[in-house]
Amino acid sequence: MNTTNPADPTDTGEPPAAAPQRDPRATRRTPPPPSADEPPPNATHPIHLGVLLPTGTAQWSKDDDPRDLIALGRTAEHLGFTSLFVNDSLITPRIEALTMLAALAATTETATLGTGALLPFLRRPVQTAQTLASIDLLSHGRLALAVGAGFPGRFGRPFYDLSEVPWPRRFARLDETVRLWRALWQGADSFHGEFHHFTDLPPALRPTRPTGPPVWLAGATPTALARTGRLYDGWLPYPPDPADYTTGLHDIHQAATAAGRSPEAITPALFVTVRIDDDPQTARAALDDYARATYGMPLPELEKIQAVAAGTAEQVAQRLDRYVTAGARHLVTRPAALNLRAQREQMERVAVLIPDLTTPSPPRTRVRPGQ
Repeated sequence: MNTTNPADPTDTGEPPAAAPQRDPRATRRTPPPPSADEPPPNATHPIHLGVLLPTGTAQWSKDDDPRDLIALGRTAEHLGFTSLFVNDSLITPRIEALTMLAALAATTETATLGTGALLPFLRRPVQTAQTLASIDLLSHGRLALAVGAGFPGRFGRPFYDLSEVPWPRRFARLDETVRLWRALWQGADSFHGEFHHFTDLPPALRPTRPTGPPVWLAGATPTALARTGRLYDGWLPYPPDPADYTTGLHDIHQAATAAGRSPEAITPALFVTVRIDDDPQTARAALDDYARATYGMPLPELEKIQAVAAGTAEQVAQRLDRYVTAGARHLVTRPAALNLRAQREQMERVAVLIPDLTTPSPPRTRVRPGQ
């Protein structure tokens, strides 16, 4: 996520792989009451269910073949998932995000290809614009980008140092980098911002859509919500409480309206870790193993700061439906499994839920008291 406030340490851009977000309940406002006087939010958005592919070695067994990730992506598409997301990092043990998407562009047909989230500061911005346009064209316009600025912890500031990019003003730098991408994609011959200055730009590769792939923002601080409404095409947070999702989405819609944008132009997405088993305790135990392997923390700590859903298929469906009711329209699920075979089994279990989740009852709109 990003913000113009360089002192804000809570903004994050890598929900699946970096250190988790601060617990939003620490500063949570009282959820506003539902209103019957307003139309349901995002009424024109269909419900999509996507999956995060396990590109990090923490989710592989010693015998797993990384090339099987391509087959896993094809399997997910055949199961009915409408998007395939990958995570981003610098030198952690993980298949590089844009390399993975390029492989999927040539081997899948219909699924949106996304990042959750891409960290633009890791790459030279002009080169990245060209790479992203290439993936978009090779996938016939299926690319969608969630972006962020990274965490203050071990997955954030050290990466800035290794990338030789200043830590201060990182959120403003993120915004400007996205503006530069969009300018290049639309044929700009110059660009002058706070951080990037180019004159006599040569022609760049043009992506499928005139304005380029949609760019979402990851994160949920107040400044990030405002910037999502003003500048971005979508929102990809992971709040542990659906009520916080409703409140955040309301703030985004307010910011969009104030900026002269339609709230319906912003895709409301959600990142959520899932585990389905016949026995609820088995599901929680498996998710606990996943949390410890991925984050070095037990499940009771992780579920305070990230959206998770564990239990039987019915219990997980009920949990996900609460976010749909809160306004989420693109759910990116991360299967909590520690080898590729188990990842596929979890994808098959989650895919069974797709028909029910994609035909929900209308969500309830919440507004703040006095509005």
